[in-house]
Amino acid sequence: MRAILLALLLSGTASAQTGGPIRGEAIKAHVRILSADAFHGRGPTQAGEQPTLDYISKQFAAAGLEPAGPNGSWLQDVPLIRFDRSSASASMTVAGRSIALTPGQEITAAPSGEGTAALADVPMVFGGYGVIGQGFDPFDGVDVRGKVVVVLWGDPDVEAGRDLGFGGRAATLAGRTGSKFAPLRARGAAGIVTVHEDFPASYPWSQIANGDRLPSFVLDQGGAVPQAGEARINMRGDVARDLFRRAGLDFDALKRRAQDKGFRSVPIGNARLTASVSATATRVVSHNVVGLFKGTDREQETVLYGAHWDANGENASDPPADRIRNGAIDNGIGTSELIEVAKAYGRAPRPLRSVLFAAWTAEEKGLLGATWYAGHPLRPLETTAVALNLDPHLALDRALNIDLIGPGRTPLEGDLARVAKSQGLRLDPEKNSEAGWYFRSDHYPFAEKGVPTVYFRAGKDLAEGGLKRGEAITNVYNTRCYHQTCDEFDSRWTLNGAAQEANVAYALGREIADSARWPNWNPDTDFAATRAKSNAARH
Repeated sequence: MRAILLALLLSGTASAQTGGPIRGEAIKAHVRILSADAFHGRGPTQAGEQPTLDYISKQFAAAGLEPAGPNGSWLQDVPLIRFDRSSASASMTVAGRSIALTPGQEITAAPSGEGTAALADVPMVFGGYGVIGQGFDPFDGVDVRGKVVVVLWGDPDVEAGRDLGFGGRAATLAGRTGSKFAPLRARGAAGIVTVHEDFPASYPWSQIANGDRLPSFVLDQGGAVPQAGEARINMRGDVARDLFRRAGLDFDALKRRAQDKGFRSVPIGNARLTASVSATATRVVSHNVVGLFKGTDREQETVLYGAHWDANGENASDPPADRIRNGAIDNGIGTSELIEVAKAYGRAPRPLRSVLFAAWTAEEKGLLGATWYAGHPLRPLETTAVALNLDPHLALDRALNIDLIGPGRTPLEGDLARVAKSQGLRLDPEKNSEAGWYFRSDHYPFAEKGVPTVYFRAGKDLAEGGLKRGEAITNVYNTRCYHQTCDEFDSRWTLNGAAQEANVAYALGREIADSARWPNWNPDTDFAATRAKSNAARH
């Protein structure tokens, strides 16, 4: 497995870099350190957090940044509740046969709170995509109280190949699994089973199965610890197909029916689920690392750069041979880019606006560090001109392009295209929009608050090997090593592609930091209305 990845990565590694103040070798030096075993996989609240905070703070200081946290600190506290699953079991009966469901194999089981979520011989119903909106409501007139609702991944458009109301193939927030819990809970569902299929999910079952025992977190808002409610289970696609077949149902035909607005939930024959998921809860505190360059003329206005420092830590549930998920690519590279962008500012004249650098915690647990900052900002969001996020997911050589994630949302995309062109790069819209990357990284909590943002990544159309080679490298990583123990540093990387991404981010942010203009959203986005509520603060 690793040999395949290395063979792809190492072909053509001698390519020269293009212009800009940031170099791949400088990024690489940080990645080597941050992804070392001594950092224990950079898990929030684990042994790797403190050395990570210390390293980033030291590098921010070396860049010339001032501490931007409370009381002159480099850190912003992020209060969390950590859930550790203590036990999980499940089985189902269908057509008179009992079928064992082993967590980490046929299913994954996530705690919904402290305590035990238990199901005893509960009937199962098929709820289509489980999405309510745009004329779809598979639960209208259907009583799902006390039942287990089985839903498909994503929204109806993703696999239909056409726009049924959710914008076509591109994933939507409504189709995200987490968006389906609250409506079903309100209807009294006892459990939610999401069918995992690789295309709509955008990653293989092995990836989610290998994370079955990792701790989960929520923000601690100061109230009571959430208690276990509905059981939340992911089911491997072939297991779900077998369930439907045994119940006398055609899975593919039902999936097509679920793409119709008239579809309503149907029983899965006489299938019933028994399950138990127990978890303990612990209140903990993690940290964002924050540093500031004060502006010369417009000090109260802010350009924000961010990258998440966390990976998936060191876990007893992983095989003893390697229990550290080092996170070299995700997001050791992005964190290292952030440091080098800060150093590029430190070597240049001070900008007109202030520039804040933030290394976020707990992105892998649900964008929690960035979400906490967005709710408890250290600089006013009303006068934050732009939020730029560095989360490349790639360890590539020099490319001919950069990828735009979630296109069609802001005029900043035109600025990004112009800046990229000035550095010899073209701007291409993402190819796998069904993956929903726009909703899966730390710029998104700021977009929800109305702060303009544009999300982009290093391109895959490589100067040596073209798009075919770039996509091959990316696909191997996403399939084999994303969030796994094999996401490790390799000394033969050039990280020239990461340098291109960082140089574009530097140039775009610098342009906005040296101007008086206020970026905005396209008028047809929900974010535009949110931003407009604070217009008075910018005029």
